[in-house]
Amino acid sequence: MDELANSAAPKRLAVLGAPVDLGASQPGTLMGPAALRTAGLVPMLAALGFAVEDHGDLLPTPPMDDPAETLPDNAKQYREIQGWVRALSGRAYTLARSGAIPIFLGGDHTLSMGSVNGVARHWQEQGRELFLLWLDAHADYNTPETTITGNMHGMSAGFLCGEAGLDRLLGDEPRASLDPSRLELFGIRSIDRLEKQLVRSRKVNIVDMRQIDEFGVGVLMRSFIERVQARGGVLHVSFDVDFLDPELAPGVGTTVPGGATYREAHLVMELLHDAGIVRSVDIVELNPFLDVRGQTARSAIELIGSLFGQQITDRPTPSNAVPRES
Repeated sequence: MDELANSAAPKRLAVLGAPVDLGASQPGTLMGPAALRTAGLVPMLAALGFAVEDHGDLLPTPPMDDPAETLPDNAKQYREIQGWVRALSGRAYTLARSGAIPIFLGGDHTLSMGSVNGVARHWQEQGRELFLLWLDAHADYNTPETTITGNMHGMSAGFLCGEAGLDRLLGDEPRASLDPSRLELFGIRSIDRLEKQLVRSRKVNIVDMRQIDEFGVGVLMRSFIERVQARGGVLHVSFDVDFLDPELAPGVGTTVPGGATYREAHLVMELLHDAGIVRSVDIVELNPFLDVRGQTARSAIELIGSLFGQQITDRPTPSNAVPRES
């Protein structure tokens, strides 16, 4: 049995905010970490029996001045994002080595370039394969050569799988790229033409919404979990809140209709918890400026609760629920 599935195992979580919104076209995700904390993330996890260490919000490293580095032609805010990615990679590595499960609060999806790299470096040293579950409406597998917008939050998964074009992004931080076979794009419903060609050439596994409609999240998620377990792997979950349908999560700058329902998303998280393979998490792209009375933040918190063991009977009945007849 995996150590996380063993109730006797230490249960420590390390929360770290990364208030970055430079990778997206719509500002506002820098307020995401504060919104997630305000919605009750830390008390909710503590109520589940975890020792929760809140490390506050990270600051980026100063911009590099490397005359030998040629800046990418089509990667907006490259230098500033580089500062975030370098800082996140080093901090993620330290947190993973501490034995805690790091939870990174975003911020846009560029933060994953640092968080996943640092965690992958740790597990590489332990001789364990890190798999990456990308819960997202978008594939985020662009490069400076394929991107239409130049927005770097759409290049995160590609960078993490070793694609060229952002080769000096980490500076002196070691790069621990994942083989594309260890990336699972789940819930995808928007992908650029050249990006699609690149993903297909790399044989990245994509579960789009049609597959979810046809087969259901239970079958598809169990298949992925079994693949991770068969390789003795561990898992990083990168949860972009636009994975959810916009009616459930309006507080994102890149909404795409037809996303995961409340029930589908909770089943994904519950199956991951049951498997006991999750070792690190991102929560990204929450934009409180676009949210409706905190609805998206609350949905994200409830889903993270399911990921860490909260059952339906643990959740308080909403104040607007219709009481049952006595």
